[in-house]
Amino acid sequence: MNVGADCKPVDKNDAWEEIARIRQRLADLDAERMELERKLEALEQKLTSGSEAETPAFFDTPVTNNSQSIEKVELFRRLFGGRPDVFPVRWDNKKTGRSGYSPACSNEWAKGICGKPKVKCGECPHQAFIPPSEDIIEKHLRGGDARTGDFVAGVYPLLQDETCWFLAADFDKESWADDARALLGTCHVKGIAAALERSRSGNGGHVWVFFSEPVPARIARQMGAALITETMEKRPEIGFTSYDRFFPNQDTMPLGGFGNLIALPLQRKAREIGNSVFVDNVCFGVGSQP
Repeated sequence: MNVGADCKPVDKNDAWEEIARIRQRLADLDAERMELERKLEALEQKLTSGSEAETPAFFDTPVTNNSQSIEKVELFRRLFGGRPDVFPVRWDNKKTGRSGYSPACSNEWAKGICGKPKVKCGECPHQAFIPPSEDIIEKHLRGGDARTGDFVAGVYPLLQDETCWFLAADFDKESWADDARALLGTCHVKGIAAALERSRSGNGGHVWVFFSEPVPARIARQMGAALITETMEKRPEIGFTSYDRFFPNQDTMPLGGFGNLIALPLQRKAREIGNSVFVDNVCFGVGSQP
């Protein structure tokens, strides 16, 4: 049999070295998988622990319709904690019909200071970001005031040390309700504190998973992926075509950025039309007008 000019004999030493490299890589991957499973198990134990020492104080104190506004706001801030130094605020351009969110800044549009839109907020040398104080949260829950009009605040879930207080799974499209409830069911079976919110538009929903302490965003997102996978395996009829993404949407903080944002729930104007409200029984006492 003739051998083509391009066919070279295999160097056995090179082949054995490549086999050794592949085996080592597989061993490294197995070790990484085992480490991630250990971290996930530890995280789930924290979430499902019923001991008083590991239960955050705000879970022990019921907040009801009769509670004072300051108690409701404090509970809200702890549940939906994000970046403490900056928050996004919604804007609407009536001329163009466009809307979006920008970091709240006391220098916004200040002549000779603010460089928008040419200069991004994350790169601006004149940053004067406004922190999400109690007043800001109450203003969001009340829907604004007579001076500023409608007011909608968001949250940057990814903290500067790349941890997070919660994980939110975003669902949209026609099957969002079935898919979100299926995931919520998996969380409840595993004893994980979670709640289902109908989105501001009413055409989607968010499943919120709350942590008793900040956890690495990478681990939180891996846990969320594992919960979705388990839900799909137990309920193959659920296609999860409506699942969009997690918040936080990154494992690490993007350079010069804030990470993805998510609108805070329970804003008054949205609540008045039945949106941005929780539609399950795990609301932790939040949901009434402060």
